[in-house]
Amino acid sequence: MAITIARRAFLTAVAGALAACPFNAGAQRHKSPRVGALVLTDRDAQLLGTALRDGLREFGYVEGRNIEFEIRSAGGRSALLPELAADLVHLEADVILAVYTPCALAAKQATGEIPIVAVSVGDPIGTGLVSGLARPGGNVTGLSNMAAETAGKSVGLLRDMLPSIRRVAVLANPIDPFTKPFLEQVQLSGDTAGIEIQPVAMARGLDEVEGAFAVIARERADAVVVQGIFFSKDVADIAIKHRLPTASVLRSYVDAGGLISYGANLPDMFRRSALFVHKILQGAKPADLPVEQPTSFELALNLQTAKAIGLTVPEAFRLRADVVIE
Repeated sequence: MAITIARRAFLTAVAGALAACPFNAGAQRHKSPRVGALVLTDRDAQLLGTALRDGLREFGYVEGRNIEFEIRSAGGRSALLPELAADLVHLEADVILAVYTPCALAAKQATGEIPIVAVSVGDPIGTGLVSGLARPGGNVTGLSNMAAETAGKSVGLLRDMLPSIRRVAVLANPIDPFTKPFLEQVQLSGDTAGIEIQPVAMARGLDEVEGAFAVIARERADAVVVQGIFFSKDVADIAIKHRLPTASVLRSYVDAGGLISYGANLPDMFRRSALFVHKILQGAKPADLPVEQPTSFELALNLQTAKAIGLTVPEAFRLRADVVIE
């Protein structure tokens, strides 16, 4: 009996020592690095998940062995982003990827400590994500999609597809930090092309989009440049109902039923983001990692939508498209 009691006392002491040691405390947190991701749509979640896993595998990371992934999709409902960002912070992610500006802003508002890799964001300086491209400062770095500039190019693309257009409207969100540079670039392109940019219809959310399109139709705009935050099928359906050609910087909008999109090649950016994650997991600080700008762009065209609004797309324009949905 004395031996048993002594043995129990010894085991208790060992257990207490193990519980107090730093190694065990770290193991209880999570053994492998945990990468969180915040995306707007389920399609983006699927694309990011595949590209990120492939990219990180090149650096020796294998899910279930030495890395964990936690991906949160808003399912097209941007109002859910703050809650989803807070969830990733609660899970103690070692780094958070945030795709598009709304996700990046939600992640930055949720944490000033966890490193954030913002992927495919427009005007990261103007929206307050970083203080500079070469030296981002703070806990955010990543890849800009130059969305303001590509939104401006949408005006020229609409004219190339519809040479007769004279007036292009804009659908924008007055409370989105990206709206100012977006409108500036669209107006600049309109001035250059000799196309009137009117009306500029504002909508704070989906419930105001129908009214905005009613104004656009009433003022007889020939086409519409849609701000990236309005990427959902509901918005595309409203545009189709009014038989209006629309353009966006987001491929997600064309997948949802929008007519055309022109923007940075998203799969390329997703693969590139793996390098940022690797560097951060190796100890690099986001403040010291320069924000990258895109080198490849993608034109997408939805011919189903063209047919629905009674539009015949010139063959030459169709051949220019990198992606055609038929």
